[in-house]
Amino acid sequence: MTRPFEGIRIIDITHVLAGPFAAYQLAVLGAEVIKVEHPDEPDQSRDSGTDRALNRRNMGTSFLTQGSNKRSITLDLKQEGGREVLRRLVARADVLVENYRPGAFEALGLGYEALLKINPRLIYCSISAFGQDGVRREQTAYDHVIQATSGIMASTGTEEVNPIKIGAPAVDYATGTMGAFALASALFQRERTGKGQHIDLAMLGVAMMMQASLMTGYSATAVSRSRTATSSPSPPTARMTPRKAW
Repeated sequence: MTRPFEGIRIIDITHVLAGPFAAYQLAVLGAEVIKVEHPDEPDQSRDSGTDRALNRRNMGTSFLTQGSNKRSITLDLKQEGGREVLRRLVARADVLVENYRPGAFEALGLGYEALLKINPRLIYCSISAFGQDGVRREQTAYDHVIQATSGIMASTGTEEVNPIKIGAPAVDYATGTMGAFALASALFQRERTGKGQHIDLAMLGVAMMMQASLMTGYSATAVSRSRTATSSPSPPTARMTPRKAW
């Protein structure tokens, strides 16, 4: 059975979790994903995980979780030779995903506008902590920083024990999932328009989306949710009550 993204080529220049997970989901669904790493500074997750032997081989479980189903090459993008190879790859690619500090790829001549001239159909996805614009654009962050900044940690825990970080890297995985959804949507739109586009995906934005019901409730009442551990944020009077079927 044909998988939905067979024939789609993705250049994955991401590291750690959110970016690699976005590309990984499309790889599972048939896309050809080429992961690009620096020859001397590979993905930071390669040497982390529960199996020390795998860590020593730079194939740690933290890397394998979202590194499977991908091909891999090394390029030094600070050298013109490496940039030229990437440009040749981009010319025949459908998607490029990167999650470096905003402005870094533009400084190398590899920003969206530059690569658009090579491939007008290219979908270019930039994943960052706080987005490509704004006063915090140059700041980087891991999952736990965004959990704190967004208020997720403040609403997690009890009155006695707080704030508490969600155990799993939920923001990273949610950002990767939203990234895959955005890429799939852009690919679908390209079928209609023939044009690529630039996707600006911020971890903070995704973290706020994860709290949409809390945000809506606060906007309506100016009352913030108290810490209720694992119970529902809705008061009993707001819960659905059964109605007699017709």
